[in-house]
Amino acid sequence: MRKPRKRSFAELVMENKSQILKDEAAMEKIEQRLEAKRLGKAE
Repeated sequence: MRKPRKRSFAELVMENKSQILKDEAAMEKIEQRLEAKRLGKAE
């Protein structure tokens, strides 16, 4: 049986991936907002 405290490397990788994907989605939303503001000011 595995110790509940220690996670396998694969589990850590999966968790990291999901975290990064969430962050990327958030970053894209922020970038789109910033771009929209820039375009609005440029006109």
